[in-house]
Amino acid sequence: MKLSVIIVNYNVRHFLEQALRSVRKAAEGLEVEVFVVDNNSVDGSVAMVRSQFPEVRLIANDHNPGFAKANNQAIRLARGEYILLLNPDTVVEEDTFRKCIAFMDAHPEAGALGVRMIDGAGKFLPESKRGFPSPWVAFCKTFGLARLFPRARLFNHYHLGYLDEHEVHEVEVLAGAFMFLRKRVLDEVGLLDEDFFMYGEDIDLSWRIVQAGYKNYYFPHTSIIHYKGESTKKGSLNYVRAFYQAMIIFARKHFEGRKARLFVWMLQGAIYFRALLTLLANFFRKAWLPLADAALMAGGMVVLKDYWATHYFHNPDYYPPSFLWFNIPLYTAVWLGSLYFTGAYDEPFRLRRVVRGMITGTVVLAAIYGFLPLQYRPSRALIVLGAVWSVLSMSALRTLVHLLRTGNLNVGYDRDKNVVIVGKMDESERVQQLLGRAGVQANIIGTVAPGQNGATDLKEYLSTLDKLDELVHIFRVDEVIFCARDVPSGKIMEWMTRLGPHVLYKIVPEDSLSIIGSHSRDHAGELYTIEIRYQIAHPTARRAKRLFDLSLALFLLLTFPLQALLVRSPSGLWRNIWRVVRGRCSWVGYAGATQPRTLPPLRPGVLSPLDALRIPTPDPLTVQRLDLLYAKDYHLADDIDIVWKGYRRLGRFCEERGERSEERRVGSETDFVT
Repeated sequence: MKLSVIIVNYNVRHFLEQALRSVRKAAEGLEVEVFVVDNNSVDGSVAMVRSQFPEVRLIANDHNPGFAKANNQAIRLARGEYILLLNPDTVVEEDTFRKCIAFMDAHPEAGALGVRMIDGAGKFLPESKRGFPSPWVAFCKTFGLARLFPRARLFNHYHLGYLDEHEVHEVEVLAGAFMFLRKRVLDEVGLLDEDFFMYGEDIDLSWRIVQAGYKNYYFPHTSIIHYKGESTKKGSLNYVRAFYQAMIIFARKHFEGRKARLFVWMLQGAIYFRALLTLLANFFRKAWLPLADAALMAGGMVVLKDYWATHYFHNPDYYPPSFLWFNIPLYTAVWLGSLYFTGAYDEPFRLRRVVRGMITGTVVLAAIYGFLPLQYRPSRALIVLGAVWSVLSMSALRTLVHLLRTGNLNVGYDRDKNVVIVGKMDESERVQQLLGRAGVQANIIGTVAPGQNGATDLKEYLSTLDKLDELVHIFRVDEVIFCARDVPSGKIMEWMTRLGPHVLYKIVPEDSLSIIGSHSRDHAGELYTIEIRYQIAHPTARRAKRLFDLSLALFLLLTFPLQALLVRSPSGLWRNIWRVVRGRCSWVGYAGATQPRTLPPLRPGVLSPLDALRIPTPDPLTVQRLDLLYAKDYHLADDIDIVWKGYRRLGRFCEERGERSEERRVGSETDFVT
């Protein structure tokens, strides 16, 4: 056996399918065995591998032991002369294995090899070649010197930015996304260190290979796509903590004395520093628009107050000082809350959502107005004027931002993407059917033939592949979809690099029902699939559900003496009110005894869809079907109906099962794949 390919998977089924199809092509004519180690995925990955890739040796874990331990499970069973550790969110070229084997055969001093990696936007990934960490390297990376001086030998030793990405180099560290290892070297230096759960195991293994007298090579004569956002979320605190904790493990393992203490101290400081930067960046990324809206609202109200007092009441001091410190904050908070809960910040450039949110907030303020003490009830005209000003100013702000970002004034108008499909006509028609069945709104410009230089009938095709860049420019193409059956992976990567990150790219694997792409290395990819979409997973639906939970809890709390006469267990109702307020329960959840693994996670429910039907002993299939329909077709009216019909049972015990499922969901967001 020449090569053993090992892929560790965790909840990236569609990307795994694409990776395995590319591996299957690259393995043609070679002695290759493929392992998939699944770390307890809940997205149907195991079933997909079993049904579509029967040649794969599947190891299905019943828990998540981590990246290093999962790889070691397969390495112990591997029979290949070479071992390839490969991420599931990758695509390899058809000749990748052949070229890597040939290089390793010709260089017996090579212990391991890495290749040139690009992300889903066609950009080179600098972690394709790296240097060993040290206190100075960690300092430059932590404080951004490596980013400021990417090609400086002194400041960017971490990514070896001074080495040409298109030339073969001896390097220190290879990326765990693609590590081509000589098996006898691995037997000599040992397997992956299982103390590293997530990140760092590739650095540790690279170090041990070099210490054993072998060389690590960066080999750019073949490339892979690494959809970075699927396996690392660099904008999260989990990533910051996991990455630097892995570096601390590495430092304590391989350095001694003062150098080790200095390194660990710096890394511990880096954790807090980068965590603070991450928190601030995430906060301002999400909050800049609400903060700007609040400033416009409050500033406008101050101006309107002075104007109205002077010109309508002819008294500049008509409004008391409390208007500034009580009314304006109250109005601003209510309007912002209404904008948030009506989804105005989910799609910030949908002006109708701004108008809808402001109308809702103004109605709420009108209701609150009558309950305020007299000294806090200024002219109601100011509320109306403030609402009008807020709508106009926020619309102007969004128009300006949209103009700066896109160069046009089509705010709130989602132009259908101009899409070109590259492939043969029969596969292009299949892709168009998939887009239609997935509900994707796209303007299909046409199909580009995979051949070159007019080797096809232009009556059917827009052009041949060699003119793709001209077509993208002429037709202002937003997205290119490559048919993997007809276009070699190497050619796809070549065009992604050539066209650059201003175009979106998708790949449709042969015989697959999914169209896959990822335009950012820091965010999860975009997936076109005909699979079920769950309405309850939409942010607006989840917010509405949470708002309903809190509103009902407040109502039950204020009227508790009356509710004690209506519900069967007043003490249970009291307990449930506070559990709902704290976010430990929801008034309505799934009917199953455990969190359904294939459905979006929810808090445990006091009631369930069964309470609306009042079925005494439902069979398991009925329960599963009810949960599926509840998640797929969720609407707030469903919760209201279930609560109304099950009102007397609101004191029923809210089970702990949902808390564990919430923990599982949070855990799944910190993927261990490096």
